[in-house]
Amino acid sequence: MSYGFGIIGTGMIAAFHAKAIHSLNGGHFVGAFSRSFDRAQEFCEQNGGKVYQTLDDMLADPEIHIVTICTPSAMHGEAALAAIAAGKHVLIEKPMEVTAARCDEIIDAAEKAGVVAASIFQNRFIEASQILKSTIDSGRFGKVVLGDAYVKWFRSQEYYDKRKASGTLAMDGGGALMNQAIHAIDLLQWCMGPVEAVTAYTETLGHDGIDEEDVAVAILKFASGARGVIEGTTAAYPGMLKKLEISGTNGTVVLEEDKFLKWEFSEATTEDATILEEHGSATVAKGGASDPSAIDFRLHEAQFQNLIDHLSKDVPLIIDSYEGRKAVAIIEAIYQSAKERKEIKL
Repeated sequence: MSYGFGIIGTGMIAAFHAKAIHSLNGGHFVGAFSRSFDRAQEFCEQNGGKVYQTLDDMLADPEIHIVTICTPSAMHGEAALAAIAAGKHVLIEKPMEVTAARCDEIIDAAEKAGVVAASIFQNRFIEASQILKSTIDSGRFGKVVLGDAYVKWFRSQEYYDKRKASGTLAMDGGGALMNQAIHAIDLLQWCMGPVEAVTAYTETLGHDGIDEEDVAVAILKFASGARGVIEGTTAAYPGMLKKLEISGTNGTVVLEEDKFLKWEFSEATTEDATILEEHGSATVAKGGASDPSAIDFRLHEAQFQNLIDHLSKDVPLIIDSYEGRKAVAIIEAIYQSAKERKEIKL
């Protein structure tokens, strides 16, 4: 069976979805819907597929089995719930929704309908990310004491001025954390485990006319007892690759985008040299640090393929809706802490 994909929303990220779908084994692109018919038509002229006049038309199409959602963040739930009600599986761009409560609505609806709902966090499919995660799980770090995420990106004033959804809290659900740093936050909690409490500050320092943060700093208390820091901004020219730093009593690893800047443990193994040789050289990835379009569709392809393999071969689903909720809940707590000027427990 080849699973048919439909795309809701035809902004920039939808083009990466289309490229990913065209590269799948066991999946194909059927068509797209956008609130702007002209935009959807142009999109389908470029990527193939049908153009749907209404969302109901798309969701009634029996050729579509899986829907990917590329609408503005605060509209993800509306599209997801409609697709779920129509019996479609859904893959939702980050963030799954802009509050944990709205994520829960999607989770509950999918479970009742017997379909799969998943949030897109394609950075978990970077090979170096998976190596780091498995190494932490193996216990090689000893007692993990610190886990930090740094996302110092740059978006121009023009970027916010031109994009109607960007810079609008009602549509984005947040700023530098909810829309940019969320990938690193997901990787951090995936590696470090649950966050128990946060204390944070957020500000708008580098852009005019936006009602969401472009600078955020948070201190984390993990359930394991470890501590950590999140720094996120879209006001740091010229923009740097995102970075994860994990430190334990027996080792430290620094992951910059898809390459290890540091991989050092108190007891070396024969695999260390191979890991550094294959994943320690200078990265060529830009990671969206200064250009939101500078990402690689192949990570989306890997996540989409995982869903197909899950549906057809019962392969474990790497990122489900429960996983997608976690980063949203952390960011929501950070925003609450910054607003109320106190520690927030999750």
